[in-house]
Amino acid sequence: MSKQGKFIAVEGIDGAGKTTQAYMLVEKLRSLGYSAEYTTEPTYERIGTILRLHVAQAKNRKFVYEALLFAADRYEHLKKFILPRLKKGIHVVTDRYLYSSLAYQGVTGVSQKWLRDINFFAIKPDMTIYLDIAPARSLTRKKGHKTVFENLRNESRVRRIYLDLAKVEGFEVIDAGRDVQTVHDDIVACVMRLLKNQK
Repeated sequence: MSKQGKFIAVEGIDGAGKTTQAYMLVEKLRSLGYSAEYTTEPTYERIGTILRLHVAQAKNRKFVYEALLFAADRYEHLKKFILPRLKKGIHVVTDRYLYSSLAYQGVTGVSQKWLRDINFFAIKPDMTIYLDIAPARSLTRKKGHKTVFENLRNESRVRRIYLDLAKVEGFEVIDAGRDVQTVHDDIVACVMRLLKNQK
């Protein structure tokens, strides 16, 4: 029977480099002989697709409604994608997870306790990597249409929540303001410590 896979979440404000680093981590793990897969939230499944369309098109955002959609998408994500792969011994790297909901819905005034309550099913990752970057810098990386959250005031508030969560939850905090390769090397070093006894 294969060993249980490790569940790794990559978090950060918009423009921190989450997607790039999550993909790079999966490719690195595969090159070292591990079974690893990339995933993201919101997903591209039925609920995630509805959520993405809503966020892109809604003129008046309803944050409680969105929080419920995120939770429903996450539940399906865990049941259909994450947990089956972990049971097969596949390491799963997710680009955003529960903590994105706590940070982004949290700044809208939605109760943190309620957000945790509706996500009661969410397992804790074996490791959460928080890519920390100054919002003023991260926003310069964003191109094209920006969501309602993507401004200096909101991103600064989101970052504060993330940093508070990092202390409570024990995230690996990595300076994401540096070059891509240096950030990647630091992430790999953290993950290899997690996997040192699992091959």
